[in-house]
Amino acid sequence: MNVLLRAPEGFVGWCANLAALMIFIALVLAVIRLIRGPSLPDRVVALDLISMLLVAFLVVFAYATEVYAYLDASLALALVGFLGTIAFARLIDHDGSGEDT
Repeated sequence: MNVLLRAPEGFVGWCANLAALMIFIALVLAVIRLIRGPSLPDRVVALDLISMLLVAFLVVFAYATEVYAYLDASLALALVGFLGTIAFARLIDHDGSGEDT
């Protein structure tokens, strides 16, 4: 019996449940890093990791439930996470005065 997700029976369903459990554990650890991160870049990397873990979970969930609209949501979330990372990289690139060097 599949406890975490309604994945197909057998080995593939077991693998989907294991993947969901591992993603959840990684998500909890990333949230801990987000809260306890000693610096702003650590927190931003943790936030980027959380967004990518959510993308991975949406892909596993789309497979398990056979509702493939979740793949569209995962693609949109990946693009937003990428744009957030680029925005933070540009922020670091500035010297603090707000102007490009």
